Amino acid sequence: MEWLNEYAFKAEENIDANPSLAKRVYTRLAQRLIENGTGAVLLFGTIEEDTKPSYVEPSAKASLSAAASFVDKCLALSQDLPPHERLVEPVLTPRFVPTCSDKLLEGLGQLSESRQLRVQSHMAEAHDQVAWVMSERGVHDMEVFERSGLLTPRTVQAHCTFLDTPSLAHVAKRGTSVAHCPLSNTYFSAEPFRLREALQGGVKVGLGTDIAGGYAIDIMSSMRHAVAVSRMREGSKISRKPYVSMTSERAEDDIGGALSIDWKEALYMATRGGALALSLHKGSGAFTVGAPFDAQHICLADQHTGLGVGPMDFLTEESNVMDEWVLSAGVLEKWWCLGDVRNRAGMWVQGRKISPVPGLK
Repeated sequence: MEWLNEYAFKAEENIDANPSLAKRVYTRLAQRLIENGTGAVLLFGTIEEDTKPSYVEPSAKASLSAAASFVDKCLALSQDLPPHERLVEPVLTPRFVPTCSDKLLEGLGQLSESRQLRVQSHMAEAHDQVAWVMSERGVHDMEVFERSGLLTPRTVQAHCTFLDTPSLAHVAKRGTSVAHCPLSNTYFSAEPFRLREALQGGVKVGLGTDIAGGYAIDIMSSMRHAVAVSRMREGSKISRKPYVSMTSERAEDDIGGALSIDWKEALYMATRGGALALSLHKGSGAFTVGAPFDAQHICLADQHTGLGVGPMDFLTEESNVMDEWVLSAGVLEKWWCLGDVRNRAGMWVQGRKISPVPGLK
């Protein structure tokens, strides 16, 4: 909360109060996302015609009316487009429990159910957030979301750092997804997310950058941090600090297997896992027949010079790249470890090749 009060909220107030600034910031954000290979994203943030500092509504009724109006405007933008071009969807976004009344959360739950809308929020991210909710509501935030009808298959909850195994099982039962943001968790959560337990429990987990809280916009950074954090958990076999639970007793920490993930699992969460977490078109995030062609062209070697591209130039020292080099799991792992924007030669969304935003460098 200290970081939010000192930095994030102030920056958001500046953007909310200045639509011109907001447009410039979001345009540059789109540019950076494309540069870093992100073709599908779940974002916090809007541009309203009449912005309000801190976005405070006078009542839950007024806030719900504004949310419904926002949904209508978003849907109207794409209603005349063919389904494969309806790329922008409204998302109901109660930031987190402490900033929303029970009446507002219940109303958002009803709105989500009646119109089958997506929901995103933060849940069980940090000690002070958990303590704040307990002091105000007398229960953990997961229970507040539960009774408000906001734990749904259309919901993505960021972080969930302090959920124990039974609570993660409940998240899986509800079909709710988790956006795992390992870098920002390292800075602000004081605990690693129980990733292995979530995966084994059937939770849909996608990787997030949490840009602002996390300083790296490239999802490759999130992949690498996810592995690094999981290996720290494996090495320590988890510290015995309390996790949030909807049960009366805390579950045993040791799940009896490896807590770490490998690079392949991280790559899966950044692609297919993320598509499942976002409930995208069936087959999204993988190269399967009938799936949308959402892809990147990763170039590891220059076909004209025979040299490795960017950080992969060391491959030239290992072999004649173009003549002898075989694309193998080992080579892919080297790209996973070292690859960067220089290896990204192109990107497609819904079969359409996209380019950087014109006029921005």
